[in-house]
Amino acid sequence: MNQYPMTVHGADALRDELHHLKTVKRPQIVEAIAEAREHGDLKENAEYHAAREQQGFCEGRIQDIEGKLSNAQIIDVSKLPNTGKVIFGVTVTLLNIDTDEEVKYQIVGDDESDIKNNRISINSPIARGLIGKEVDSEIEIKTPGGIVEYEIIAVEHI
Repeated sequence: MNQYPMTVHGADALRDELHHLKTVKRPQIVEAIAEAREHGDLKENAEYHAAREQQGFCEGRIQDIEGKLSNAQIIDVSKLPNTGKVIFGVTVTLLNIDTDEEVKYQIVGDDESDIKNNRISINSPIARGLIGKEVDSEIEIKTPGGIVEYEIIAVEHI
């Protein structure tokens, strides 16, 4: 059985979603099905079929989250010593050598990645190029626009 790395924040977010699905969404759907049943003939009943479809999505998502959490290897990087090396969960500040622009990324699990919030998947090309490197290292990352050179200027365990 494969274990998937996940940050504490990512695991908490999944637990919150699971709790909401089980305590709020699931009862709402059950109620909607019961209400739709009262409207008579189920073959012609669009509300009933829509509620049943929603129930299928909800139950599928519950199983998906439970599976992810049971296979998660939750890593709290704030409890690990900062050696200046890039590992899963760290926040890395990079300097684009050509443009002098700084960018900051946190390396997270696949389900947690969110480029708008600068959280990149451990399996992304940038993260793969960074893992194992150290502060002050220069790295080359292949991007769709060509090779970009970065210098690692900070590694934070936050």
